[in-house]
Amino acid sequence: MKPMIRIAGLALLALFAGAAMAKESPTTVDGATTVDTAKAHQLFEQEVAFVDARKDSDWDAGRIPGAIHLDVKKALTEDALAAEVKKDEPVVFYCNGHHCMRSSKASAMAVSWGWKKVYYYRDGFPAWKAAGNPVE
Repeated sequence: MKPMIRIAGLALLALFAGAAMAKESPTTVDGATTVDTAKAHQLFEQEVAFVDARKDSDWDAGRIPGAIHLDVKKALTEDALAAEVKKDEPVVFYCNGHHCMRSSKASAMAVSWGWKKVYYYRDGFPAWKAAGNPVE
């Protein structure tokens, strides 16, 4: 019986260790400027384009008002982005915070395609909403 308890204990330890080491998004993206919620709100007030890189169900559950929805896995292409934001205009990418890789990927893609004023809002929609900023 003791070996089974030991195995169960090790399995639980591995499970919790895996959860604690869940992948986090990078703090920076080469060629992009990482912004916090205060700076993101300032850019929002300046009517800078916000691109929501999340999946459809997240978008449907709520978003930053006026955001453009380009799911990084389904819809974000150079042409799709260019149809919304010119390469010399600023653009903010966001997703679901530190455990969401979509905004960092989207920011890196935009930089690689030649956008020069890319803002990476790593804290994303959860922080935006928690700060009491407008949502739709």
